[in-house]
Amino acid sequence: MADRRQGVEEVRQLDERHNHWTTKIGGVRREFETEIVDQLPDDRITWRVVAGESRQRGSVRFERLDDTHTRVELTMDVEPTGVAEKGADALGVIGRRAKGDLHRFKEYIEHRGGETGAWRGRIRPENPGSAL
Repeated sequence: MADRRQGVEEVRQLDERHNHWTTKIGGVRREFETEIVDQLPDDRITWRVVAGESRQRGSVRFERLDDTHTRVELTMDVEPTGVAEKGADALGVIGRRAKGDLHRFKEYIEHRGGETGAWRGRIRPENPGSAL
C-alpha cells in the first residue's frame, strides 16, 4: 500500500503568482517556491520553481467534460537531484507519486465541492517562450 505521507504534503499560496510547496518523494523532503507563469482559470496553470531544493516546471490543464466531470492533464519536467531522488525517478516513484497526488486532489475537491484559492485572475507569461 502506498504511503500517504509521500508526495505533496502542503501547498501554500504566498501571493497571486507564488506558492510555497513541501513534498516528500522517495523519503526525501523538499521545500521550494514556484511562480505561476501562465494561468487561465478553469483551463490551465503553468509554473516553474524559482527558489528552493527542487528543479521543475509544469502545467496542469482542465477540460470540462460535463457538469460533474473534468479531465485533468498534468505535464511536468523534473530534474532529480541527489542519489535518492535519481533512484526514485529511475524506479518510477516520481510518476507514481504525481498520480497519487492527483487522485488525492480529486478526492479533496469532490469532498470540498470547489477550489480553495481566493484569487482566480488571469496571469499571462511575461516571456511567452518560457512557459511549457
